Amino acid sequence: MTTYYTEDHEWISVEGGTATVGITDYAQAQLGDIVFVELPATGANVAKGGEAAVVESVKAASDVFAPVTGTVSEANAALEADPALVNSAPEGEGWFFKLALADPSELEGLMDAAAYKAFCDGL
Repeated sequence: MTTYYTEDHEWISVEGGTATVGITDYAQAQLGDIVFVELPATGANVAKGGEAAVVESVKAASDVFAPVTGTVSEANAALEADPALVNSAPEGEGWFFKLALADPSELEGLMDAAAYKAFCDGL
C-alpha cells in the first residue's frame, strides 16, 4: 500500500486499483473540532481536483477534493454517526471514501510523505 498527499491536505492510500481518501492530520488540526461530514454517494464519479465531500468544523466548512479521478466504491458511514473520528484518527478510521481508480497515472503528480512534510513545514 502506498500513500500520497495533495497540497489541499488530502491523503490517498492505494492498494491495487482501489484508493482510500481522507484529510491529513495537519488539515484536521487546522479545522478544529469536526461536527459534520458530507460524503459522496457510492457510484458517484469524481474528477481529480473536483469537490468530493464536505467537512464542517466549529471554525468553518471546507471542501474535500478528489486527489485523482475515479468512481466512489464506498463512503465511510461511521463518519455520519461520529464525525469526530476525523479528529481522533484522520489517517485511519476517519477516512472519507474509497475510489476505483480511473487513471493510475494521475498518482504521479502527488507528494510522498517526506515531500508532504516538507510542504507543511514551509506553510
